[in-house]
This record gives sequence, C-alpha cells and structure tokens, in this order.
Amino acid sequence: MQISDLPYPDPGVPDARSGPRFLLWLGRGQLGGQLKSLAWGMLHFGGVAGLPYAVGLGVDAVVDREPNRLLLVGGLLVLIGVAISVGDAMLHRTAVTNWITAAARVQQLLARKTAELGSALTRRVAAGEVVAVSTGDVEKIGWFVEAVSRFLAAVFAVVLVCVGLVFYAPELGVVVAVGVPLIALASLPLLPRATRRADVQREKAGRATELAADTVAGLRVLRGIGGEELFLGRYREASQEVRRAAVRSARMWALISAIQVVLPGLLLITVVWYGASLALDGRIAVGELVAAFSAVATLLYPLRHFEEIAMAYSFSRPSAKRAARVLSLTRTDPAERPAQAGTVEEPAAGGDLYDPRTGLLAPAGRFTAVVCGDPDLAGRLAERLGGHAMEDRDGGDRGGEEEGAGGSDRDAKDGPSVLLGGVALDDLALDTARRLVLVQDKDPVLLSGTLRELLDVPASGAVESGAALAAAQCADVLDALLQSAPDGVEDPMDARITERGRSLSGGQRQRLALARSLVTDPEVLVLDEPTSAVDSHTEARIADGIAALRGGRTTVVLASSPLLLDRADRVVLIDGGTVAAVGTHRELLHREPLYRAVVTRETDEEQRLAGLGLTELEEALTEIEESA
Repeated sequence: MQISDLPYPDPGVPDARSGPRFLLWLGRGQLGGQLKSLAWGMLHFGGVAGLPYAVGLGVDAVVDREPNRLLLVGGLLVLIGVAISVGDAMLHRTAVTNWITAAARVQQLLARKTAELGSALTRRVAAGEVVAVSTGDVEKIGWFVEAVSRFLAAVFAVVLVCVGLVFYAPELGVVVAVGVPLIALASLPLLPRATRRADVQREKAGRATELAADTVAGLRVLRGIGGEELFLGRYREASQEVRRAAVRSARMWALISAIQVVLPGLLLITVVWYGASLALDGRIAVGELVAAFSAVATLLYPLRHFEEIAMAYSFSRPSAKRAARVLSLTRTDPAERPAQAGTVEEPAAGGDLYDPRTGLLAPAGRFTAVVCGDPDLAGRLAERLGGHAMEDRDGGDRGGEEEGAGGSDRDAKDGPSVLLGGVALDDLALDTARRLVLVQDKDPVLLSGTLRELLDVPASGAVESGAALAAAQCADVLDALLQSAPDGVEDPMDARITERGRSLSGGQRQRLALARSLVTDPEVLVLDEPTSAVDSHTEARIADGIAALRGGRTTVVLASSPLLLDRADRVVLIDGGTVAAVGTHRELLHREPLYRAVVTRETDEEQRLAGLGLTELEEALTEIEESA
C-alpha cells in the first residue's frame, strides 16, 4: 500500500475485542509494509553495527603498516556509509508510510462506524471521546505501527553487535553480551507506573477539553447569567490539574530516559577499563579495543528504539482500547439481527409506513401527525421509524413494553421492525433504508461551510434548494447570513455558516435543517418537533409550506403544536407506547380528553370542568369560590 493509493477501497473488518488485538490486526493488515520497512531498517542498522568492526580493522591495518588492507578498509567504510544513508532514508520513508496508512485505515473504520450507527453513536459514547479517538488516538496508534519495524531492526543491530563482538573479541564480547540485555530490560519495572501516570494525564486532559468545549458552546448563556468567571475558574483549575499530571508523567519518562543513558555509559566505562587492561597485557590488539569501544558507543543509538517502542506501546494501548470500544459497537445486537438483513429487495414506491410495536400507520402520500404525551417517547419513536433500534439505560429496547396491533413473534423476539410497503427496514441494506426514510431529530446539527454546501446532500433532485428554503421560511435567515458575510459575497448561498451554526438563533438553525431535509426529498420524511423554536406566525407558514411541498409524499411529524396538527391529513395519538386514537385534529380535540390535554396543556382540574354539564359546572364553581 502506497500513500497515493489511499483511501483504502475496503479498510477491512477489525478485531475489536481488545486494544492489543486491534493493534495486532493493524500490523497483520500492513505486513508487506512492515517487512519492507524492516528490510531497509536492517540495512541501515546493519551498516551502523558493522561500522565499529571496520574502524577496528583500519586501526589494525595502520598498526601493522599494511596500506593495501587499509585501502580495502576504506572501500568497506564507503560501502557502509552508503548502506547507512540509503537505509536510513528508505527506513524513514517506509516507516512514515506505515504510520500514515495505519492512521488512514483507523479513520476510515471510524468514519464507517459513525455512518453505520448515526445518532446512536453519541448516545453510547461521549462525543468528546469520539473526537479524541479520531484525532489524537489515531496518531498514537499510527506511532506504534511505525515504531515496530524500527524496533525490530534495532534488535537485529544489537544482536549483530553482540554476536560479532563475541567472535571478534571474545573476552570483551561476553561483557557486552551480558550487559546489553540488562540495559534493555532495566526500564521494564518502571513502565507500568509511567503508563498509569500517562493515562491519568490523558484523562485529565480529556476532561479539560470537554469543559472548554462546553464553555464555548454555552458562552452566550453564560454571559446572560454572568457565569463566565465561574466557568473560567473551573477551566483554570482543570488546566492546572493537567499541568501537574503532565509534570508527574514527564518525571517518570525522564527517569527512564536517564537510565537509558547512565547504564550504557557505565557499560562503556567498564569496557574501556577492562579492554585497556587486556591490551596492556597483550591479550587483545589495539584495533580490537577500538572496535569494542566503538561498538558499545554505537549501541546507544539502537537502544533508544527500545525506549521508543515502550513509550509508543504505553501510549497507543489505551488509544487502541478506546478505538476498539467504538469499533465494537453495532447498530443492533448481532444475535438479534435478522439473518437476511441487507438481502431483501427494495420495497415498491408508495408503500405505507407501519410500526408493529406501537400500531402506528402512516399512509403513503399523506401528511400524518403524531402526538405523544411523553416527549422522550416521541424522540424514540422517530428514531425507530427510521430503522434505528433504540436502547434504554439498562440496555433494552426503549420502544415501549406492550406489543402493538399486528405485532409478531419476530417483533417480540427481535425488537421493533418498522415496515415500509410491507418490507422490514431492518432487512434492507443500511444505505437503502436511510435513502428511503429520513429522520430529522429535534436538535439537528449544522456543519460549518457555505449554505450551498449545507444543501448539497444526496437528493432525488425533485426539490430545488430555493423551494425548500421558501417552504421552511428562511428568508430572514438568508438576510442574516448575507449581512454577516465578508465583503464581496452577494449570494446568500455562498455565505458561510459557523460551526454548528452558533452564529444563528435556535429557530434559524431549525429552519435551515428543515430546508436541508426537504431538499433531500425522501420517500418518507420523519420530523421530530421541526418548529419548536419558532414563533406561531412562522410556524403556521412552515406548516403550510411542508404540506404543499410534500404533497403526494409520505410525511410524519411528531409534534403537539395545534398549528401543525391542523394542517395534517391524519393525526395519531400515542399513549402508553401504543396508538390510542386516530382522526383529524378537530375531531380528536372534541372527543379525546387526553389529546386535548396534551395539545392545549389543560390541567386535571380543567379537564374535569370541561366534562361537566351546566348545572354541575355551576356547583363546581360555587365549591371553588367557597374554598377560596
């Protein structure tokens, strides 16, 4: 795999059972790149390991006054220099390629998982953790993948030096062969403590980042209540905790680095002292002493990679664990997912949308409004209508405890399976289900970019952006965007929207999101409280715009606003997780007390008085006056 070949056509199916298993899976997926990097690393470190022996041979040639042998040694040094230079350049190139390709693979896997889970992802994992995994954690994982080949090449060099010294100068070689493993293993007892301190630092840094993000997101509210100083103090305290944790972590890694310098230095002193005594006794030649000294000094370079791989693994292991946790999430329980999921043909156009769990039926081509006394139930119902299985805090389905009319054994066992044209959405391929049914929740997200980019979404092409903006009553939003745009921007479609649309009001963001949904023009559009942040006059015009633009298309709106309900062709009241009543808004308002209470916000006492006759009403009023 070359960088020019990215992104991967298929990043594969990761082994997300644990962090180390995920790292091992990444390594196996890049076996060719690792072997290539290892080969260049062996060339580079082999040259580094051979340099001391060439120097020793040269010293012996000078001492023995053999110019021909000295000339050969010079040629050998040139070859070694070329090997070191070429090997180093190509090792760096291939190692960085491994890092980038590993990071790209992880990011593709995360992007695919995000698209698969949709809004369910942030209900299972904090949004800040997802961002941390896709940014900082990806770099740490790539660092470990990059460091593996360099470490293996360094091990090759260390072994080569030790074995070479044993044969070249046995008495000194034994000392080096015993001392080097001790140096390499000396830092191992400190690694768990260093890892724990690094984990504490990352945890505190994550909390500080989350606090900063929350503060920035709620800055307008904080200014309104005068809470800037309070949150600034909290962030300052969190920042100082991160600093203290970073200092504690740095101290431990500094100690490990010091050990990697002090112990090789002691070994070098030992070799020089012992080698000098051997040379004075005539037991070794001067060239052998120089070669041994140079070999030990050279070992300082490959030994650094032992520390690097320890640090890389210590930092990448928790990162891989977090990535594996995200990648192990599934849209539905694999044990409950239908075996034929993704193999069923797309339903014919114009089918009814039916939820067996609640008994909700949205006839094809009609505007259906749904009223739920519980706002949380409305949100869960909207998600289920889009084919997204919902889970409660205990891990079970949140769609209600009772089976609706038409439920089957499969529904009871496998959870809710919404039908479109008689075909279960869970049985369709995920991209097909999402193309047919679009759900806009009550808190939609606007991505940064121009308005033109915001509305550039997969769509049928039947609805122009201008018509969608008009139906969503976005005229004032366009004016606001144009006024805040830099000089030279004359078309509001080219005006930029800030991150999450923070420069706009809640109602303006809601209307732009509605326009985006209308542009998509899916076969079934599900809107959860699409006008909760707008005034009544605008809401009435939006209701007319939705009814007109979606004429002949299936539209389901979950709301309790009379202005929206009055425009619907059919209104369904959901109570206790099942359908309680069906009719028009005016019919239900007159015959269903529960519906009237939800829509008009009547109290229990007002409902009781509304059901009394004239005489009973007078008596009730008299009782109220007397009690007052």
